[in-house]
Amino acid sequence: MQMDAEVLADFARGCAVLGSGGGGGPAAVTCPVAEQAIEECGPVQVVAAGELPEDAFVMPVGLIGSPAVAEERIGSRAEPARMRERVEALHGVPVAAVLVSEIGGLNGCTAVAWAARLGLPLLDADAMGRAFPRMDQNVLELAGLRPGPTVLADEYGRTVVLDHVDGPWLEELARAVVATFGGHAASSEYPLTAGQAARHAVAGSVTRAVAVGRGEGTPPVLTGKVSSVRRTDEDATRVLLEGTGADAGRLVRIEARSEFVAAVEDGRALALVPDVIALVDVRTGWAVPVEEVRYGLRVRLVTLASAPIWYSEAGLRLAGPAAFGVHGLTRGATP
Repeated sequence: MQMDAEVLADFARGCAVLGSGGGGGPAAVTCPVAEQAIEECGPVQVVAAGELPEDAFVMPVGLIGSPAVAEERIGSRAEPARMRERVEALHGVPVAAVLVSEIGGLNGCTAVAWAARLGLPLLDADAMGRAFPRMDQNVLELAGLRPGPTVLADEYGRTVVLDHVDGPWLEELARAVVATFGGHAASSEYPLTAGQAARHAVAGSVTRAVAVGRGEGTPPVLTGKVSSVRRTDEDATRVLLEGTGADAGRLVRIEARSEFVAAVEDGRALALVPDVIALVDVRTGWAVPVEEVRYGLRVRLVTLASAPIWYSEAGLRLAGPAAFGVHGLTRGATP
């Protein structure tokens, strides 16, 4: 597949849905940045990991920190090249392809922009299959791959390397660095080969995002309006959806942290993290981030399954309901 401006528009919408309300919104910044990169540097080739040599070196890329800060600090054209130079110096091999660290939210378009600027292919895969709040909540962590050396960089060319860390320590140290950088940084963590990507990454996530952005396989669970929004503290939000039209009379409660984590109707969980849960604005067609949900918004509730590994015992331990403080709910069951 070739990622041109037309495909990018569908891809960005799909990434917003796969963000499950988190990961930042691509519409404001990273989609236009990727569109400009494609216009200036040409379309990006999207390839399966198996199309590359087994030992070809792959550079994961993404942004971490506050999405609001990312909207104000969009980086520079030189940032991808600086990151590649630092990564190549650490590993002693050339980067052969770019991998999306997190397909959900703004990072999908970030990886497209970087691949275009670097003249490299983009793997049809990612490390999450959706968005999660922690850097270590990814399938490469589940596979036992080392997080480091991780490179963090800001738009001024400053870099920090974190090595000899496990996933939880990466999360702790990286957030401290990001705070020092002013709340935003580019990152490349869990470096790997194409062979490792083929075995362990979430395959087909780029093409899936394009399909989701086109509305393929995403029938709404409910169409309605937001009748209340209650933010209980800085981490928790409760949204009540009131069905309209054919769904009149239905009430669905949505629980959210950084992402939407549960959709409950009549005490029964319609969807539960690691399921993807998205509220799509019926007017714009864009999925709405948790922090932008407001009273009166007309939305479609969409739910999708995540990669199968997230439903394994290890996957649920790392990113299941309990990891987000959700207890007493199972899919389709009354607590």
